[in-house]
Amino acid sequence: MRIVVALGGNALLERGQAMTAENQMQNIRTAAKSLAKLAENHEVVIAHGNGPQVGLLSLQASAYTDVEAYPLDVLGAESIGQIGYMLEQQVGNLLTEKKFATLLTQIEVDPKDPAFQNPTKFIGPVYNKEQADKLAAEKGHEFKADGEYFRRVVASPLPKRIFEVEVIKDLIANDTVVICAGGGGIPTAFGEDGSLHGVEAVIDKDRAASLLAQEINADALMILTDVDSVYLNWGTDEQKAVRTVTPATFAAYDFPDGSMGPKVEAACEFANATGGMSCVGNLEDAVAMLEGTAGTTVTKSCEETVLV
Repeated sequence: MRIVVALGGNALLERGQAMTAENQMQNIRTAAKSLAKLAENHEVVIAHGNGPQVGLLSLQASAYTDVEAYPLDVLGAESIGQIGYMLEQQVGNLLTEKKFATLLTQIEVDPKDPAFQNPTKFIGPVYNKEQADKLAAEKGHEFKADGEYFRRVVASPLPKRIFEVEVIKDLIANDTVVICAGGGGIPTAFGEDGSLHGVEAVIDKDRAASLLAQEINADALMILTDVDSVYLNWGTDEQKAVRTVTPATFAAYDFPDGSMGPKVEAACEFANATGGMSCVGNLEDAVAMLEGTAGTTVTKSCEETVLV
């Protein structure tokens, strides 16, 4: 089975955890156990988030005032190399006979995408209200509530085209575990002169992973995060975990743009477009999710919605 795994940036760095290299490596070491089990018996392509990492790089860049801070597309490329290196090393330590490749992946976006008028993508660490207000005044960044905390938000335009998709297919055909579309890919657009240039944005990695899974003819899309499934009425006494559901049923519910919304949208988009299976759930349950015993499974062939 060919599987695209969308690994959340928050799954690689626990919410509120200090953003040290040591913590990230330890978390990726833990994640590698689940990823290695999948890659033992399946063709696995790993996409990953970079929200916490690219946000930290942005803060570090803005602290050096002798030159203008690097734009988000360049910082995104930096974070992709960082996370790809850690994933290659730690999954490779468990699968010593496998080949690995991390590919910087440029993805086209529309510079007129309405997302630029309504930033929703969370990046960087979490802050309390006082800290967020102070940074907003100092840096000109926009912040929104993320649970009980606040985080910086940036534009998250829809992915339109993956430029390196043929290279990705060649690597898969050569029995390589490919790490690509990191951070949702590097956002790029064509200028009036026809040349490609970077865009100040962060593409949602789940939407990019769905597009990737469709273009490489994957059998399944697995969206792995820090929660065990999708919930209806989250955070209330009425909350229920969704176990199996069709895309059509899911479309009747609203989920937050900055968190579960893109995951549900990506899962439904892949299932509708391909007839394949999408799963959303906890990283540690990856194998069980593929077997249908954990997480949320989205498929057009689902006979009924199951809630627990």
